[in-house]
Amino acid sequence: MRQAQVFLWAYILLFFPASIVAQSLGVNWGVIASHPLDPKIVVNILKDNGIKKVKLFHAEHDILTALSGTDIEVMVGIPNHSLESLSEKYSIAQAWVKANITAYMGKKGVNFKYVAVGNEPFLAAYNGTYNNLTLPAMKNILKALNEAVSTPLNGDVYITPTYKPSDGIFRHDLADIMNGICEFLHKNNAAFIVNIYPFLNLYQNPGFPEPYAFFDNDDSNSMDDHGVKYRSVLDANIDTLVAALKVSNFSDIPIIVGEVGWPTDGNIYATTKNAKKFYNGLLKRMAKNEGTPLRPKQYPDVYMFSLLDEDLKSIDPGMFERHWGIFSFDGQPKFPMDLSGKGQNKLLEKKWCVYNKDASNQKDLPVKVAWACNNTDCTTLVPGASCSGMGIDMNASVAFNMYYQMANQTKGACAFEGLAKIVKHDPSNGTCRFPIMIKTIQTTSDSSASAPKSSRSSTFSSSTSYSPFETHSPSPSSSPFHSPLLIFQSFVGIFTIWFV
Repeated sequence: MRQAQVFLWAYILLFFPASIVAQSLGVNWGVIASHPLDPKIVVNILKDNGIKKVKLFHAEHDILTALSGTDIEVMVGIPNHSLESLSEKYSIAQAWVKANITAYMGKKGVNFKYVAVGNEPFLAAYNGTYNNLTLPAMKNILKALNEAVSTPLNGDVYITPTYKPSDGIFRHDLADIMNGICEFLHKNNAAFIVNIYPFLNLYQNPGFPEPYAFFDNDDSNSMDDHGVKYRSVLDANIDTLVAALKVSNFSDIPIIVGEVGWPTDGNIYATTKNAKKFYNGLLKRMAKNEGTPLRPKQYPDVYMFSLLDEDLKSIDPGMFERHWGIFSFDGQPKFPMDLSGKGQNKLLEKKWCVYNKDASNQKDLPVKVAWACNNTDCTTLVPGASCSGMGIDMNASVAFNMYYQMANQTKGACAFEGLAKIVKHDPSNGTCRFPIMIKTIQTTSDSSASAPKSSRSSTFSSSTSYSPFETHSPSPSSSPFHSPLLIFQSFVGIFTIWFV
């Protein structure tokens, strides 16, 4: 049996150009989407772009089958909801390893490298639910694997009271737990996996110096730590963890950045321009391989977040949550990064659903658009997003088209009582792109646990033929798509104001 290591999972990921697709760079592959790409196509994208490492949030049969025989290194995750059973019964850990690891081993099997037990289990939002379950689950999985185990952690498990990386420590409320986990990792020669998102520093903290979220700033936007200059929050965050490990007497534990990236829509800072700037800086930083001030010899292994957009992810963290991919959900690269996107994806027919300004019942438009947005993905319409500020017609067209595409271009999904019509010319305008969904595939495993943050389940059925507005006004419960009520309220408000 090929040896696999299980790691402690934290808060970061990133992406890379083919010229420096080195052993230290990987990518996250999530599948919370209404129209997921065929895993074979995604594996071809990975191979075409020289990506040699991939991290999965859940053991998906179709994905593991597609990865078999490719020699791509795989880190496979175990979702948090499985921690309780894994911690209580060794037999369950044995069964998990047999079903999800052993079954895919062999001469042309999966090249498993790591098993990540849980995903950011110590987030404050979980109120300690997994504090006493994570380490026992790691031990049982390790015993079943007979190798090293870890768990991904969010960057908030460590802090620095002075804002200086060299003063980093583990959070006081987690000190004993973290010492136990670090001892386990050290004993088993395993790595500490951490997820870091510079975008969230900018998004969550008004006044945060924008250049510090990237890599090309000057000394005026740098952090001075006893004469050492940090010009990016990513490097500072990594060294805060390095300092915390040193304080705990585990300074030799390897670090892996499990997730790091930049979203491209849904917020004023979430743009393709900023994403390209972030990745270009990151790739140059990795190419130098100089490490960080506190670990100067080699930069950590990094996994970009994420490979593909996921249009069914929860937007609780923000409207940007569905737009982390460096590829759109149809497998096309969003910006140049030495990525081929060779058009291997199978799109639905080139048809779009747009607002029909000639319809007689214009007074009904606000309700229809609000309903559409509550039952599909309208995150591109929020202020600062790619389709914002373009007027009533574009807002309605974006909403209707997203619903139509997610319903597999079913004719009735572009009815809206005459307020929408099907066109064959691309209505995209400037930054506002009107997508065409790919043909859906049938998966054989539950993908709802694959989200790194705020995972959600989907009741979407690719075979639905529901016609939303032909003869009646539906309630949200009658639709296969259910976005949070926030979008519905938001767009009712927008159209109420515009149509008064």
